[in-house]
Amino acid sequence: MRAHGTRPAYRGPPGFGGVGSRPARRLTLSAPTRKMNRGSPGTARPTEMRDPDKPQQIVEAAIRVFARNGYYSSRVSDIAREAGIASGTIYLYFKTKDEILVTLFRDKMAAFVARLRREIAEEPDPASKIRRLVRVHFSVLEQSPALAEVVQVELRQGHKFFRGASAHEVSAYFELIGSILEDGVTAGRFHADLPVKVATKVLFGAMDQMATSWVLGKRGYRLADTAEAVAAIFLKGVSRDGV
Repeated sequence: MRAHGTRPAYRGPPGFGGVGSRPARRLTLSAPTRKMNRGSPGTARPTEMRDPDKPQQIVEAAIRVFARNGYYSSRVSDIAREAGIASGTIYLYFKTKDEILVTLFRDKMAAFVARLRREIAEEPDPASKIRRLVRVHFSVLEQSPALAEVVQVELRQGHKFFRGASAHEVSAYFELIGSILEDGVTAGRFHADLPVKVATKVLFGAMDQMATSWVLGKRGYRLADTAEAVAAIFLKGVSRDGV
């Protein structure tokens, strides 16, 4: 029994914390308060509530969705459904669909270049390194058809935001190819006057076009089977002995 005219203390709902004295009808949150409370318990915002494996799960789901639906036709909710999570969960890790695409490319490209460095290190000379590089490039795409669809087709659809965001990763790949060519020039295996920057773009362009044609042709043949021919044609042009 409470005295006439008194009100019970108001206890806020879970997640808002503390005990208040205001009645429920007067509970309002100003814009600054709402912003502050995004990080309060119960809102799934705190860093400690995030799953470190979740971004990779989201990226892998995005690859499949983008490959199947196309980037522009894909929604964040589609990615969430593919990943088996709530749509809101994605926003704990990525602000926009664009950010997912950029992260996808950066992560995959960084891993790809790291793998190439490891594999070509096993080869004894620059020409062998070029052959290995082309084989690995084609094999990775062939083994990941959904990723190939995204990289060779979806990323070419005029995403202006993507150009600057991906520059570092593309440059790392170009630098790797360029370093092999420079080693070949220094070793006397490639032409002394070889324009390395031009030759780098020629090799990358050849691989890129072969991969794009393979994807657009519905992968009707083995891309890896073309690697030796691509490498041989390129090496014939840059090698002093023509092989």
